[in-house]
Amino acid sequence: MPEGPEIRRMVDDIHKAVGGKAAQSVFFAFEHLKPFERALQGRRVERVEARSKAVLVFFEATDEDGPWCVYSHNQLYGKWRMGKPDREPSTNRQLRFAIIGPKKAARLYSASDIQLVRPDELSEVPYLSRLGPDPLNQDVSVDQLLAVFDDKRFRGRNLGGLLLDQAFVAGIGNYLRSEILFEAGISPRARPRDLDADQQSRLAEAILTLVQRTYRLKGITNPPDRAERLKQEGWTFGQRRHMVFNRDGERCHDCASPLVKTMMASRRLYYCPECQGVPD
Repeated sequence: MPEGPEIRRMVDDIHKAVGGKAAQSVFFAFEHLKPFERALQGRRVERVEARSKAVLVFFEATDEDGPWCVYSHNQLYGKWRMGKPDREPSTNRQLRFAIIGPKKAARLYSASDIQLVRPDELSEVPYLSRLGPDPLNQDVSVDQLLAVFDDKRFRGRNLGGLLLDQAFVAGIGNYLRSEILFEAGISPRARPRDLDADQQSRLAEAILTLVQRTYRLKGITNPPDRAERLKQEGWTFGQRRHMVFNRDGERCHDCASPLVKTMMASRRLYYCPECQGVPD
């Protein structure tokens, strides 16, 4: 499943294709949304936003009707495609939602969670209502994250599982949790309540740094200077992309110890036993 940075880059592509332009036509696959196709036709797409792993497409108000927002969540199989208005891409996927603009079209395939919502009622969408702070799409400070670490819902849970909980911090998925914990130098078995003030600050900084870096560098979590050096040395994109994720048995960039793969929350997690400590 795409993580927050991938969804944000996808939103950038959607906005570039249809944002700020009037929809020539709108398509919904689901029957209960069909009546809204004509209602949205001709309206300008004001903006496209990401909220964690959800996509929000905002349509302007008209003289007769207020603004609307199309909420969608890709889940495991949803995929957006940008292309020409009069030519659908060759795919076996089922088209679920489409915005056809004057020069470009944005089409969503295979997604099953699509809703039409008034913008001032977005907080009532169950997925959105459960989200924690979203460092990639909201202004989130270190102090705000420290307050979340102290929340009684989270402070007693191990970070290896907790970082996947979108109610804790939104937008983090499987590869980012490994990279964040390595960047902070913290064991995946540690709980927020186990961390001293310095460790908590390092974790908060790592969260803010890694989600922004991964978005900016298009999936690369390694520091830019290291990633560039590895590229010059002939490392492929996959080899130089991450600090620890998917590098089981390879050498840590910082201490040269072999990296280790384990399973937490039923998903693979990677760490350095020397830099982070051995999980209990």
